[in-house]
Amino acid sequence: MRVEIAGENALIIYFGEKTDPRVSSQVQQAVTILETELSGKLIDMVPSYASLLVIYDQLATDHLEIRSCIRKVLSQLGESDSSEGNLVILPAYYSPESGPDLEALAQRADLSIEEVIKIHSEMEYRVYAIGFAPGFAYLGEVDERIAAPRLSTPRTRVPRGAIAIADRQTAVYPAVSPGGWNLIGLCPTRMFDPKAEPTMPVQVGDRIRFNPISRDEFFAQGGELGEIR
Repeated sequence: MRVEIAGENALIIYFGEKTDPRVSSQVQQAVTILETELSGKLIDMVPSYASLLVIYDQLATDHLEIRSCIRKVLSQLGESDSSEGNLVILPAYYSPESGPDLEALAQRADLSIEEVIKIHSEMEYRVYAIGFAPGFAYLGEVDERIAAPRLSTPRTRVPRGAIAIADRQTAVYPAVSPGGWNLIGLCPTRMFDPKAEPTMPVQVGDRIRFNPISRDEFFAQGGELGEIR
């Protein structure tokens, strides 16, 4: 682990060099402890796959105090079990109608559509990072059998709720946006709602499972097909 300056009022902690459940668990532990140790002195913390950006209030503390606190926190981190974090179940309407890349992905993997759905929905994923857009949670790791490269030409419009795969990551698009991931279904749950509390149903360190639902259930839960371009 190492700590580096990331700005006049920010430090970044590097916990490792690659995506790993153990490292992700340590990142989340550090967030929890620092929130307590530095209460009232933090502006924000941004956890990622293997790092944590700590932004502090220069009127309440200084670089030396923050670095000292970080060293103390790092000495407290243990080899926490990778299953930590809340378990969040997300409904998923899988079909060629809701996931235009589902059939092609199945053919490439030499699997049936039903097998792809079964493999994707039976895995438990970890939220490694939230970025790209508010509520866009990077989930890993996808079973190697259904891992798929990003599209050679990204779409200009991906609907809100699109469930997608890129390499060994999966995610739910929180809003209409461009995107180059393989679309395999739709989730009616809003991944970001600025009017809700909390604004996102998941956070870094949580565990995610997808629960297959029918077309009727999808619409009953407020889902929309949306336009794909």
